Amino acid sequence: MKPLRVALTFDAEHPDRPTSPAVVDSILATLDRQSVRATFFLQGRWVESEPATAARICAAGHLVGNHSFYHARMPLLSEDGFVEDVREAARVIRETCGLDPAPWFRCPFGAGADHSRTQWLLAGLGYRDVGWHVEVEDWEPRHTGDDLARAVISKVEAHGDGAIVLLHSWPRSTGTGLGGMIGGLRQRGYDFVGVDELLDS
Repeated sequence: MKPLRVALTFDAEHPDRPTSPAVVDSILATLDRQSVRATFFLQGRWVESEPATAARICAAGHLVGNHSFYHARMPLLSEDGFVEDVREAARVIRETCGLDPAPWFRCPFGAGADHSRTQWLLAGLGYRDVGWHVEVEDWEPRHTGDDLARAVISKVEAHGDGAIVLLHSWPRSTGTGLGGMIGGLRQRGYDFVGVDELLDS
């Protein structure tokens, strides 16, 4: 029987709620301990402020994508502003991590991902937007790690093979719930892959 595949993706960006910088460290430690390759979409300004952590993400072998520089809603930007934002994020990622995030891009908030202008501009820059199938609002402080683990497992099972899960690198509950997510999905026959292994296959 062919293994089921799931891609855990993390948007690494400046948090919009108080949190601890140690959360992303705990996420990376859990992924390493569990031998899971994930996908991280890096915001350029975040990479500038956390270069050592960004470099660790890349050095660990995780797939890296572009999450814009300013984390603005892309439809609000002019065409020139859009291009500059994406290119500036790519520059910072290349200089910090030594790799090119293309062709993987995730629109902040998912805004504009289905707009023809967004798709055209991204294609011209060598990118494609990567959305998600599973969202559990891990940014909401009311959720515990156990809540998130149960929700991710349930929604991935409902989707089946090839689910892309949206998570973030800064909520405390994501850090505490990640081990349970991984263990529960493995028990149900899931293998963890980068989005390249799903979308390029």
